[in-house]
Amino acid sequence: MKLVLGLGCDRGTSLLTLETIIYKALESANLSANDIYQYATIDKKNDEQALLQLAKKNQHPLVFYSAEQLAKVDVPSPSAIVMKYMGTPSVSEASALLAAETTVENLIVEKFKMRGDDGKNATVSIVIKPI
Repeated sequence: MKLVLGLGCDRGTSLLTLETIIYKALESANLSANDIYQYATIDKKNDEQALLQLAKKNQHPLVFYSAEQLAKVDVPSPSAIVMKYMGTPSVSEASALLAAETTVENLIVEKFKMRGDDGKNATVSIVIKPI
C-alpha cells in the first residue's frame, strides 16, 4: 500500500507538531508510517522548514501545488479560512488527492486537525495511491 499525505500548517510549525499529527492520523485509521510514499502541500509552503525537514528525515518526496490547481479538486472538507489565506478551499485533502492522482473514494483520512504544543495548527489528509 502506498500512502500519500497531504499536509497543511501554520507558518513556523515545528517538526514535532507535524510528526505528532501524522502519527495520530495514521493511528486513527490503523495505518503504518512504513507505507508512506509521498507528502504534498501548497506551493506557498515551499520554504516551510518543518515540511522540508520531514521530507528529508523520512526520505519521502514532497510535492507542491498552486492554489489554482488545488482549488479545482473536489474535497469533503472545504474551509473558508483556508480559502481566505491560501486562495483555495483545501490544502491537505486537495494536495493528497492530486499527488495520488485519484479521487475522494481513496481518501482514507479526511482533514485531520491538531494544535501542537508549539501553539501552531496543522492538518493531514491520507490517501491510498492506486496501483
